[in-house]
Amino acid sequence: MTLLFGVYGASGCGRGILPLVRDEVGGQDVRLVFIDDAPASEWQNGQEVWTFERFAAEPAVRRVAVLAIANSRVRERLDRRCREAEIEIAGTTAANVVVMDDVEIAPGALLSPFVTLTSNIRIGRCFHANLYSYVEHDCVIGDYVTFAPGVHCNGNVTIGDHAYVGAGALIRQGLTIGAGAIVGMGAVVTKNVPAGATVVGNPAHPMDKRSSC
Repeated sequence: MTLLFGVYGASGCGRGILPLVRDEVGGQDVRLVFIDDAPASEWQNGQEVWTFERFAAEPAVRRVAVLAIANSRVRERLDRRCREAEIEIAGTTAANVVVMDDVEIAPGALLSPFVTLTSNIRIGRCFHANLYSYVEHDCVIGDYVTFAPGVHCNGNVTIGDHAYVGAGALIRQGLTIGAGAIVGMGAVVTKNVPAGATVVGNPAHPMDKRSSC
């Protein structure tokens, strides 16, 4: 029996992550597939696409899943589903990611190319850091947090569970981004963001829901 690796999600996020996993596990006795709950086809980008049920039942010495799902709430649900099925959760790290001193990363983190994590950082479960994002010194990041490409997270920032930070956003040092908050694309955050709030603009301000309709 072989080691079975599955990238959960065959959409855009998963297609960007599977090559990183392949680079990390290549050359070993590993079978690598996509996992998808509603597969559109049996193959995607040269890899087989399996249902979760097939992945959980396939004979293997060990089953490992990488959760390449952008929606953090779905990511949490699938994390729980996999662990209940005794499927190990793993992350992946691009070869050119920079990780400096005293960085603690919980299982399931996906670190895309050109990500930088400097020093004395604590990162929670199933963190996603997309292309060219950075996290500076002494930051604390919760579980299931998502950074879109090009996020600039400066030092001493605390980010709550399930927060989402949009592409190109910049967070000033020393701030707190509350649990479930959304920071819009290109926002420049100069003040704390309450839990569940959505902020946009430069400087970032609460989104007027009336104008978003």
